[in-house]
Amino acid sequence: MKVSFLIQGFNVAASRYRVIQYLPFLKARHIPYEVQEFPAGIKDWIRYLKGLESVDIVFVQRKRLPIYVLLYLRQLRKKIVYDFDDAVMFRNSLARNPYSRRRQMSFKRMLGFTDLVIAGNGFLKSEASRYHRDVRILPTPIDASRYSEKEYREGDFVNIGWIGDHGSIHYMESYKDVWEGLGKRYRDKVALTIICDTFIETRDIKLNRVQWRYETEIEELKKLDIGVMPLFNDLWSMGKCGYKIIQYMGVGVVSVCTPVGINRDVVENGVNGLWATTKDEWVECISMLVDDYSLRVDMGRKGREKVMGHYTVQVCAPLLMDWLEGLL
Repeated sequence: MKVSFLIQGFNVAASRYRVIQYLPFLKARHIPYEVQEFPAGIKDWIRYLKGLESVDIVFVQRKRLPIYVLLYLRQLRKKIVYDFDDAVMFRNSLARNPYSRRRQMSFKRMLGFTDLVIAGNGFLKSEASRYHRDVRILPTPIDASRYSEKEYREGDFVNIGWIGDHGSIHYMESYKDVWEGLGKRYRDKVALTIICDTFIETRDIKLNRVQWRYETEIEELKKLDIGVMPLFNDLWSMGKCGYKIIQYMGVGVVSVCTPVGINRDVVENGVNGLWATTKDEWVECISMLVDDYSLRVDMGRKGREKVMGHYTVQVCAPLLMDWLEGLL
């Protein structure tokens, strides 16, 4: 068996966490593979397709293939796996209308040629199940070997943090009055840290701007006391796979989140984190954690325990490889 992985890019987060970090496990199981970015045009596609003679499975991460490629892969009798971790059948949260006929038809067509569909959460599975009978859930996991528990220290200062990419910074911008309200309530006791390549502006709360780097992200996460993941209650947000929450919990940082999509599964409200729906609830939930060091530590440790048991690549890799081998 040989697998050909088509990814968006070697520096793209979804490609890194849903494909690349699995490669050592495939190698250890003696499963041959190749990885390449999506061909840019027809000539590149022709070159790619000509090289598939020894390939049994084409694993497609997130993007949908052109119809002529799908037809040719079927002619070659290659198995196709489609993996996605975003609500690609809808427009994103910034669009006025989330529904797109073009996106729906592209998604439906892709699944019509697919042998196995892998979805990042239950909502995505429910959408894919409209067009395919074999849809399985695989979360976007962390590497347990990288995520050690933070060192807890009680002090007079609390660091509230968010990690993500520029495509999601609008969530933090939309909740700016929450961060400002906390800054006014606690004055010099709290700060907001954003780990990203772009940032919001704040006035009433100290803002730490940290450039995201793969080599330093774990140490930056360990500096946080409370991790946040605000979302909108819309179709795009329901497709989110909660990776930043899994990252917070992976180092033992308690999180506060909007209970949308997979957030409701990962974070157990009042056990290993807190749910906040309205902006007033956001302020009160974070305030509760700011005021109670022991609660932060207890929830943080329970969160880490859950993540290490269910949301690591060490747990997910055997499932993925069994599924791939099962196709043949």
